[in-house]
Amino acid sequence: MKIFDEGPMSVVIFYIFSIICTASAKYGNTIRFIRSYVENEGKPTFLVCNLCWETNGEVALANVLSQLGVRMSKPMTTSKYLDHELFFLMDLDCPGAFEVLSNASTNGLLRSPYRWLVLSSEMEHSLEELDLLADSDFVLAQATETGFSLNELHKPSFTGPIQVTQRGYFNGTFFDIRPHRSLFRRRKDVMGHTLTMSNVIQDNNRTQYHLPKENRLEPEHDSIAKISWSNVRLAFEVLNATPRYIFSHRWGYKQNGVWSGMIDDLYSNRADVGTNCLVLQERLSVVVYTDVLAPFHVRFIFRQPPLSYVSNIFSLPFSTGVWVAMAICTALSAVSLYLASRWEVTLGKSPSQLDGSIGDALLLTMSAVGQQGCVMEPRKASGRIMVLVLFTALMALYAAYSANIVVLLQAPSDSIRTLAQLAHSKLTVAAYDVDYNYFVFKMYKDPVRLEISNKIIPEKGKKQFYSFNDGVERIRQGLFAFHSIAEPVYRRIAETFYEMEKCDLMEIDFMNDFDPFTPVKKDSPYLELLRVAFKQIREVGIRSSLNRRMQIPKPRCADKMTAFSSVGLLDLRPVLILMLYGILISVVILVAEISIFRL
Repeated sequence: MKIFDEGPMSVVIFYIFSIICTASAKYGNTIRFIRSYVENEGKPTFLVCNLCWETNGEVALANVLSQLGVRMSKPMTTSKYLDHELFFLMDLDCPGAFEVLSNASTNGLLRSPYRWLVLSSEMEHSLEELDLLADSDFVLAQATETGFSLNELHKPSFTGPIQVTQRGYFNGTFFDIRPHRSLFRRRKDVMGHTLTMSNVIQDNNRTQYHLPKENRLEPEHDSIAKISWSNVRLAFEVLNATPRYIFSHRWGYKQNGVWSGMIDDLYSNRADVGTNCLVLQERLSVVVYTDVLAPFHVRFIFRQPPLSYVSNIFSLPFSTGVWVAMAICTALSAVSLYLASRWEVTLGKSPSQLDGSIGDALLLTMSAVGQQGCVMEPRKASGRIMVLVLFTALMALYAAYSANIVVLLQAPSDSIRTLAQLAHSKLTVAAYDVDYNYFVFKMYKDPVRLEISNKIIPEKGKKQFYSFNDGVERIRQGLFAFHSIAEPVYRRIAETFYEMEKCDLMEIDFMNDFDPFTPVKKDSPYLELLRVAFKQIREVGIRSSLNRRMQIPKPRCADKMTAFSSVGLLDLRPVLILMLYGILISVVILVAEISIFRL
């Protein structure tokens, strides 16, 4: 019986069949092992192989892996879009294999997120010089009589010894004996390796003494650094690392292409983790942000200005309808008094009696509106009843008006709620005299922020920077907006403000940035370990407990108590303007009367 028909196609099929049969005989067990390993990983995979196999072996491997949806590449290449999928396969028995591994170590390819499976027929290899650090996924598969024995290789630090951990074996069937698939749970013991944190202190140098002791003394100074250090130290204990700390007096900004402060400590490998800080775009090239350890907010904090500073409070007690009704009633009363006085004049006249002119009627009516007396008055019962009703009605309105004015003189406004309203307000805008504020106000170029920046850092004149206690005291006095980290300001406010002074506190975000996160050096081998440790600390509630101990939230307005409040000239501005208009009109009338008399 013929298996293949004669012809060119049959020759090709026969050639492929012979290649597969030959490869199966020589590399069949290894190919089955690689297939089982990839299947057990259960991850998207793009295979990059460095093998010295015969062509038919590599063709057979590619054919088997293609059935799993795995793509395969021969050259040692990487792609920033597929880094998490790259899986390197190497045979240590091939010539130049150790040079390839050395180059890969130099270029950081033995680190996360790359995965390695290295085949070997020997039992011992000298791999101590490779950077097989805590985040490496490097598996050495040593050939045995029945299959392969798999061992994970990693070092807890750059200078530490290589740790060998059995991962599984293959004897026709793949057995994965890892206790946990999570890399963190297998590598979280760094065996006492020293990890360093850079702590930013800017408020007081005594923090260098209190921070390592965690004695909770002087919590008003550098609370962010103290909370971050307590959380990070716990994370170091979780990782069995030896904690070490250094101090910096600046968060870290790039000037003339050079980093400073905490970011420079991370960039220069002097530290492994930094203090909780705000996310800035230029820092993303140096650090990776992990988790929020000490949440804080940078805000403009101020008391809303009194209502009299933004509105004419003397027109607010009554609505427009009430004012119109009062004007109509007053006009009707004046007309009624005029008619009554005209009738009384026909019956007789006395020195204190209204003379029947519209001027006298208006004078008496305006005296009633102003709750003042008048020497001119009606003599008959009808006119006196009109005057009594008029004074009584206006007295009730006057009492309500006076009560509302007293309340409005002490009432805060709600006029400043946005950055633009703050920029155009009469408030003095200032900032805490600390390092980060000298950089923050130079980072933004939009018109509103630029206007605020020019008020704080003018080209000419005094810069509006204040000490912490002085700035908070000026907030209490009013008409002053202070830019600082909000939580320490609220602690000082809780200690120094009266209860009624806490009810009109307002804050506005100038930076409009993300929440603060803890930075770790971008290529740190402990990045994933620290990230998971931070999340565990947060999940068990330790982070929130430390925050409640060290930070004070915005004070609540428990009781809107009334207290004595002095009234200044600015509060009486509308009244003074009305008086000036009255004096001006009276002078004009006086001049007109004199001129008429002389003419």
